[in-house]
Amino acid sequence: MYRITYAYRGTAKFSIRSWKAVRLKYRVIERLREKYPITAMCSILEVSRSGYYAWRKQKHKTDKDSWLMQQITACQRKNNYTYGCRRVQAWIEQNSHVHVNLKAVPRVMRKMDALARIRRRRAYTSSKETAHRYENILRRQFIQTFPNRCWAADIAYIPTKHGMAYMCAVIDLCGKMVLNCRLGTDMTSTLVIDTITQALKQEKATDGLVLHSDQGSQYTSGAYCNLSEECHFRPSMSSKGCPYDNSAMENFFGTLKSECLNRIKFTDMAQLENVIWEYVQFYNYERINMKNGLTPFEIRSKAK
Repeated sequence: MYRITYAYRGTAKFSIRSWKAVRLKYRVIERLREKYPITAMCSILEVSRSGYYAWRKQKHKTDKDSWLMQQITACQRKNNYTYGCRRVQAWIEQNSHVHVNLKAVPRVMRKMDALARIRRRRAYTSSKETAHRYENILRRQFIQTFPNRCWAADIAYIPTKHGMAYMCAVIDLCGKMVLNCRLGTDMTSTLVIDTITQALKQEKATDGLVLHSDQGSQYTSGAYCNLSEECHFRPSMSSKGCPYDNSAMENFFGTLKSECLNRIKFTDMAQLENVIWEYVQFYNYERINMKNGLTPFEIRSKAK
């Protein structure tokens, strides 16, 4: 058996060497660290003790990142790479029951090139003066504790290979669950009325329901006014030129576009309908709300 002794007690003089050779020496020290003094081995192999400990710390850090990278990959594959760092952290903690540092998640996601896409703000365009205008009953009370008390509706523009498509959606502000949505090639009041009528039939909403929208011509039309009287809901409208009054719908459409629509070039309406249907199912039943860790469906179900 060889006995290791100190060659000298001063600072080791290092020669120029490749990092590959240094790491090989660090691995030798790591293998024999339980058998021989680390200081003596560093001196004999002409490597610094601080360098060895730094390499060892980085080695364990890489091993820790390996587990986190696997979790992030599993999360993003399941959610089609739409989650940001906070939702990824919540997903990992829910599925692995292990606390994850929020600072570590974006660092590893950045290293993996798995960050969520940032959606851009779009300019607001005001509509022309129209016949029926309504008071803003909602007044930005976007958090509702009971279902079927306050709904919101809006229309989104979706470019396709064969022209513009229009999507009308209705959400319940209790949980922000999508109740119904429809696609059309024309942005007419018929698209809005059919979407809302179907949502009303599905939910069987009682009298007193507030339905909030912007001042688009579809919502100020006579047909929409007649529908509100027939179905006994109270129309509510945003102030002119103020998209913040309907920010719940703006937020949903922004999320839909950044996480789904902007990532695909649609060739026909059938493909668009299928993709939107799949995303709405994901949004309602799987997408985690960062405020409480629940999906829109779970929030709404618990409120009943």
